[in-house]
Parts: sequence; C-alpha cells; structure tokens
Amino acid sequence: MLIMEKLFGTDGMRGAAGEFPLDAATVRNVGYSLARHLAARVGRPPLIVMGRDTRQSGAWIERALMEGARAGGARCESAGVIPTPGVAYLARTLPADAGVVISASHNPYEDNGIKIFAPSGRKLDDATERLIEADIFQQHGSQPPAAGTTAHAKDERISVNDQGGSYVPALDARYLDYLAGEIGRSLDLTRLRLVVDCANGAACAFAPTLLARLGAQVTSVNAAPDGRNINRECGSLFVERLRDTVTHARADLGVAFDGDADRALFVDARGTVTDGDATLWAMANYFDARGELNGRRVVATVMSNLGLELALKARGIELVRASVGDKYVLDELLRTGSSLGGEQSGHIIFPDVSLAGDGLITTLFLLRAMQDSQQPLHRLSEGFVRYPQTLVNVRVREKKPFDEVPEIAEASRRAEAQLADQGRLLLRYSGTEPLARIMIEGRRQDEIDRLATDLAAVIGRLLGAG
Repeated sequence: MLIMEKLFGTDGMRGAAGEFPLDAATVRNVGYSLARHLAARVGRPPLIVMGRDTRQSGAWIERALMEGARAGGARCESAGVIPTPGVAYLARTLPADAGVVISASHNPYEDNGIKIFAPSGRKLDDATERLIEADIFQQHGSQPPAAGTTAHAKDERISVNDQGGSYVPALDARYLDYLAGEIGRSLDLTRLRLVVDCANGAACAFAPTLLARLGAQVTSVNAAPDGRNINRECGSLFVERLRDTVTHARADLGVAFDGDADRALFVDARGTVTDGDATLWAMANYFDARGELNGRRVVATVMSNLGLELALKARGIELVRASVGDKYVLDELLRTGSSLGGEQSGHIIFPDVSLAGDGLITTLFLLRAMQDSQQPLHRLSEGFVRYPQTLVNVRVREKKPFDEVPEIAEASRRAEAQLADQGRLLLRYSGTEPLARIMIEGRRQDEIDRLATDLAAVIGRLLGAG
C-alpha cells in the first residue's frame, strides 16, 4: 500500500525529470486528473493553456501532460517557451480554466516541475492539489490513462525549440504586447544602456526584445539555450557575474533573470547588486511618494533583511512578514489589501497588475521609477542599510520538526540568546528541496557565520543525508 505524501510544494511539483513523479506515466496522470477535476468544476470540456522553459525535458513533459489532459476531456493550447508569469497572464485573459508551466525555475537542467495556475492568475488552490496527489497515488504503478508517443526522459533528440502540435504562436506575442503596450506604456528607454542576463532560460525570447522595443540599447548575455545550460553559472543565482559586463559596457542597469523569468535581480551602474529587498525599498519609496502604497505597508517574507524592516519603519512604513514562497506573499497582499510585496530572491508582486511574480514587470516598474524620479538606481537604493546575513543549507534525510529534536532546539536557543536583540535566527525547511535552511542576521559577520556553522553541524549530525 502506497503511503500518501505531499507532492506539491510551495512552487508546484518539482523533481528530477524522468523520475517519479516526473516520469511520463505520472505526468500523464497529472494531466488527466487536472482535466477531470476542472471539468467537474466548470461543467464542460476545460481549456488548459501551457508553456515551459528551455530545459531539454520540457517538450516531452509537456506532451505527456497534454496526452493525459486530452484523455480527461480537456482542450490544450501551448505558448511554447515562455516565462512562467506569461502563462499566468494567458490563463487570466484568454480566459482559460487553468494555466500549466513546465519549469523548475532556478534549479539545474536535470530537474523540472509542474506549476498550475487558476484562471485568476493565482497558483492552484491547495484543495485541488491534494485531489491530484490522491489520484496520482491511486494510479501509481498502474497503466496510465492514455498511451501515446511521448519521448523517453533521456531522449535528447527533442530540441529546445520543439513546439509540438498544439503550439499557438499568437499566445507568446499576446504576452509581449501586454508588457510593452500596457505595463511599459509611455516608458521611454532611448537613453539607457541595459545589460540583460537571460539565464539561458525563458527570458531569452522576451526580455531583450521587450526592452529594445521600448527604446533601450540592449546587450544580452547567456541568451543561447541548448537545453542543458539553463541557470548554469548565470542568471539571478550568479548575479555578481553581471557586474563586469555592466561596468565594462558603462551600462545604466543590469538585470538578471532566473530560468523561468519570474524573478529579477539588478546591478546598478556602479556595479552594486540590488536584490529583492533593495528593490522593495526602492519601489516602496516610489509608490509612497505618489500616494500609491496602500496602507503604507509592504509585504515581505521571514527571510527579508532586518535592515529593510528598520529602514521602512524610519519612513513610517510597516513591513509585514509572510512565510517563504511567493504564494504566501500573495496571500498576505490580498488579505491586507497591500500594493507591493516580494522576496529577497527577486520575486516581486504588484497585485494591481499581476497576481504572479514577474521579473519582466519588476524590471519595467523599476525602470519607470528611475525615469520618473530622474535618478539612477544607486540613488533609489540609498537609505537601506543591510544587516550582515548568512544562509547555510544542510541536506537532510527527513524533515522532522526542529523542536522535536532536543539537541537542535537547545542549539537554536543558545544562538538566539547570543544574538539577543541585535539580530535574529530563522530555521526552516525548504519547500522544494530536502534542505534545512539556517538564516542568521546580526551586527557582526564573524559572529553570525560562527553561529550558523555550529548549528549546521548539529543538524547535519542528527538529520543529515550523509
């Protein structure tokens, strides 16, 4: 008898491509289950719009998902390679009954994932995810609902640009027109030199074209995807590598996307990295000056730097913290009626225009703030003093509650006592990987590094994967 477990994490279902639950048979079952539950909800054959990033497994996973969905009675259309928020936009505006993205975001190419959006553009509700999980485990090990010609997971003959039989080219053009014509309306970038790191991912066919369309002089790097180089030492996980290109080109701004372009980090003209916290700071001040910061409130996560909270407080702006994950940031944004939220990693949400984090929208909003204020990014970032922060990951064999392991609980208490009111400790598990994450902030880098290393050793000894 199979033991039920949670397959959908904070950002959809994710794992190694070709292995359960991302083997072809299970992916077909996901499509079949989703279609059946949607049909029961809407009372007709549902429409599902799909898209993917550039990793080599994306094409066969998308085909398998379509086979299952069609067996369940759905109609399917594909936008091909497109940023994750592009599918959320299409699901909302077509309208479709669901949007599905084949992507593992910032993970290496060997991984992939399935993210499902509701017609509102929000992530699929937890209740429907649980129903799909139950269907998966009921079918696991049995014949999938539809036999097809889906390629094997290791079939490398499928190219990054293989669009399949349901590709609708007007869909990706529709998203690009929305970004340029609505979000970028009246934005004049003709005097700006920009460097764009596309992470060899979904941003390649969108970001350089969009910014050039608005008048910018664009230099693109890491914009030649081959199915295996997505996120490889490039993009938002390696934004520091963008510095040299920005300074050498004397550019006004550099922007680094992740593999599915739902997050963006920046490098200013001086070569300083602007992460999600600094972006929130700049946008909060811009919105507040225009009277557009609802409730004078910003939503961030428990990972956001203590310095952001203190800087906002000094301006009379409240920082509300949510759990890690853009879906939790969105929940808090909608609950409080706030107009700005995001994560340190570069997921920024502007709920008045999109309920999904969108790196391209974030870039356009930041460029508009620079244009309207006639200030470079380093000026917009002034006033935010970052507390030293360290993050240590420990690979674990199980995610046992920390307070149920006495030695870990005691080590955490000792660390917090040493920090007192001059810092903070956050200990949590990753929502998508078998990792314990230790984040410590404080006045001195050497002290927080030592505390994090000591705590990591305790967790590794007791729960480590070996």
